[in-house]
Amino acid sequence: MKPTVAFICVHNSCRSQMAEALGKLFASDIFDSYSAGTEIKPEINQDAVKIIKDLYGVDMNEAQYSKLITDIPEVDIVVTMGCNVACPNLSCKHREDWGLDDPTGKDYEEFKRTALIIEKKVKDLAERIRKKEIAL
Repeated sequence: MKPTVAFICVHNSCRSQMAEALGKLFASDIFDSYSAGTEIKPEINQDAVKIIKDLYGVDMNEAQYSKLITDIPEVDIVVTMGCNVACPNLSCKHREDWGLDDPTGKDYEEFKRTALIIEKKVKDLAERIRKKEIAL
């Protein structure tokens, strides 16, 4: 059975949503991807939607929406995106923080830079899971 990974950010509208989309795109054979937050926004950050569509051809508006941490299933791995959010009610077997700055309100290049970092980190996480470097 594949492990489940939750990408967590305060509003679940930008970085965590990009990570969910890229997890599904690049690592769906290794883990199941979810994103959630401690608060929600009425819609995903549309700059994040645009960059993921431009770079990867994935429309996050079609399959994703802002969710609370209570809206997702039990997870094996929690990845916080860098917002120092505490998720005491989200138990897991492995936790890590990716330390990403929020690109909200910044230019296209900043969103692109963030997306490319997330892509690299998602692929790295998948490889570490595949090699059993993460104890589950």
